[in-house]
Amino acid sequence: QVQLVESGGGLVQAGGSLRLSCAASGRTISSYAMGWFRQAPGKEREFVAAISWSGTSTYYADSVKGRFTISRDNAKNTVYLQMNSLKPEDTAVYYCAASRRVPGSRESGYDYWGQGTQVTVSS
Repeated sequence: QVQLVESGGGLVQAGGSLRLSCAASGRTISSYAMGWFRQAPGKEREFVAAISWSGTSTYYADSVKGRFTISRDNAKNTVYLQMNSLKPEDTAVYYCAASRRVPGSRESGYDYWGQGTQVTVSS
């Protein structure tokens, strides 16, 4: 089992930045692809970004491309999401997820999920 705990969320003004962290425990995530998803109020959860187990491949939703960066530190068993130039429409609960398969944008491809961290962007 892999336990995932997100942190780093909060309230930020539009144009600001936040860095989310996802700390894993239970087993090493070095062989897992990792992803970030988000769910805004009244909307379905959507894909944000994913990273391969080695960190050499990354994938982004069009809505965050050029503004968000996913990275990982396997030695620390942690994945990060650096969010810059934040917009009010980025307001959501952000979830970290781990996959034993190749990184992808579908929720069904992920085996473990964190509880989420709230990000609120004010205009």
